[in-house]
Amino acid sequence: MKAYTTKNIRNVVLIGAPRSGKTTLSEAMLYEGKVIDRRGSVEDKNTVSDNTEFEQTNQKSINATPLYAEFNGCKINFIDAPGSDDFSGGALSAFKVVEAAVMVMNGSAGIEVGTTLFARYADQYGIPMVIAVNQLDHDKANWDGVKNAIAEEFGKKAVICQFPVNPGLGLEGFVDVITMKFYNKKNEELEIPAAYADEAEELRAELMEKAAEGSDELMEKFFETMELSTDEIREGLRAGLVKGETIPVFCTAAKENVGVKRLMEFIVNVIPSPEGKQEATVDGGSVKCDPAGPVSLFIFKTSVEQHLGDVSYFKVMSGTLNEGADLVNPETGNGERLSAIYAVAGSKKEKVSSIAAGDIGCVMKLKAGKYNTTLTVAGQEAIKHMVFPDAKYRCAVKALDKNDEAKVGDALNKIAAQDPTIGVEYSKELRQTILTGMGEQHINYVKWRVTNEFKLQIELYAPKVPYRETITKIATAQYRHKKQSGGAGQFGEVHLLVCPYVEGQEAPKNFKIDGKDVIFNFKSQDITDLEWGGKLEFYNCVVGGSIDLSFMPAILKGIKSKMEEGPLTGSYARDIRVYVYDGKMHPVDSKEIAFIIAGRNAFKEAFRQAGPKILEPIYNVDIITPNEYVGPCMSDLNTRRGMIMNQDMDKGFTVLHARVPLAELYRYSTILSSLTGGSATFQMKFAEYVQVPAEVQTKLLAEYAAQEQEED
Repeated sequence: MKAYTTKNIRNVVLIGAPRSGKTTLSEAMLYEGKVIDRRGSVEDKNTVSDNTEFEQTNQKSINATPLYAEFNGCKINFIDAPGSDDFSGGALSAFKVVEAAVMVMNGSAGIEVGTTLFARYADQYGIPMVIAVNQLDHDKANWDGVKNAIAEEFGKKAVICQFPVNPGLGLEGFVDVITMKFYNKKNEELEIPAAYADEAEELRAELMEKAAEGSDELMEKFFETMELSTDEIREGLRAGLVKGETIPVFCTAAKENVGVKRLMEFIVNVIPSPEGKQEATVDGGSVKCDPAGPVSLFIFKTSVEQHLGDVSYFKVMSGTLNEGADLVNPETGNGERLSAIYAVAGSKKEKVSSIAAGDIGCVMKLKAGKYNTTLTVAGQEAIKHMVFPDAKYRCAVKALDKNDEAKVGDALNKIAAQDPTIGVEYSKELRQTILTGMGEQHINYVKWRVTNEFKLQIELYAPKVPYRETITKIATAQYRHKKQSGGAGQFGEVHLLVCPYVEGQEAPKNFKIDGKDVIFNFKSQDITDLEWGGKLEFYNCVVGGSIDLSFMPAILKGIKSKMEEGPLTGSYARDIRVYVYDGKMHPVDSKEIAFIIAGRNAFKEAFRQAGPKILEPIYNVDIITPNEYVGPCMSDLNTRRGMIMNQDMDKGFTVLHARVPLAELYRYSTILSSLTGGSATFQMKFAEYVQVPAEVQTKLLAEYAAQEQEED
């Protein structure tokens, strides 16, 4: 393929609901761009994107596939993104490297769940949007219904640029009110039929008015002449698009290749090139998309592909990248050589000698070519990382064959390295491998990959909850460790007091022990911010040398070891003050291990007498739902011990803000989808730890006791 300059590059992502026809539109664009000479179909499982076994079997996009077409002297890079929110990571990654999104809508269904979700994502990430109403040749196509739904959903931003003639099985073509021409099913440009001339004139007047809003100059000319040229309309649409104030609406029937060429012409004529675009860097600077600038590229997607191995997909943010370039990762200082670079259209990779700023390509087998990686010439800054929503689904995973545990861990980490919305972590606290993702479908896909690609059998199950333990009262305890076994003995005795740690409260010094008032004087102290949250404050208040100062670290070590396995349920303990005020030692037998054991057991005994409580993690949960499902959502939250804090509106949707215990959120994404027909979504973020209700604590204690009995 020929080399393209930055000004002749266009980058877009195809988004929309499942089965809106994004993959079919991709095939048609590839065909128009002469990348392929025969269009495949989803039904025949031979499309360029959706080329994995799972995608073909399920006839749905799972991965975001970078593609390109050469058209009218330009290179159009377009990314076919999945339509399910469970796999939204692909679209969100694409947002980093495109200048606009094409929202593909089903001409029969109109505004669907995916339409709303991905329109909201595009708005959140500041991505301009064009609508392509697809499948207008379907027997249930309903242009008027879809047009009205678009107006209701997007308001005055939406502007009709085309309308179909006889939508449905008898689709004849469409009228384009930018060019004021009729395009038939053969893509021939003809005069507008007389029966549609008035409608075309009316829509063109609305189009010119909307385009005039793009700049003061256009507005002034429009008021003077009530007319804009075709080029001026394009100029105005581009300005409105960039500002997020205009959403042009087009018509396609991609399966029959109707309207695809005109959509691509619009992309070339109106969608801005990446030239001059400023990309933020991690330290607050920016990189300008300039082909003459220093070379800088950003990896937005990684995958492992059959016969190729590791493939890293990138956008050149600045400069002109030549094959054989030696670049450096500015965040690690490690170098990489890009021995060969490729233009990419799905599984088709074409070797090229150079790629200009703003263009998209790929490279194989980098040493460290993971997504969110910048490679640049020395002295340049790293591009700001992509940010993804927090996981919505959490489960535990284990190998069915214990001998495969290491292999399963390796497989999961390889999958997570390719998908920024997958998380894998072994929890030392829970003694489980925790797998997180965007939903149950997402997690089930991970399981499918482990089973089919890595040939390993795994089980997914409900994860444990990371509870915490703390105390609510003051208590004292003492413990003597004495061991004689023929050789050197062990001896250590510790007397200590525990009380709750309260943020912002000065450590008290006055206590009553055995009915006597005692004032502690601190000889030394150790304040620890615990890695699992909360604090431990440790005070040495020993007088008279009953315990040598050198044994204090051993006592603290014993206490910390017990805090890692709380006395109630084995969960981490937190927010405790410990005062060691007395004890005994032996001139020969006292040693570190003795005081570790004595400190651990004295703490355990005091903890049990100090009004111990179990704390549970509470999450802030924001549910975005159509108004008609507010009641069912609120009722369901009540069954989950959720507390609704408030609610507000967001673009016609109700947003419920609630606080919900993590213990009640297992499979919540699946339940919410069932409750609302898939039309609601949610986000969850850790808020704080709070005490569990008494009945829940009783249940947890009983479960832990039963578990310990089983292990014994």
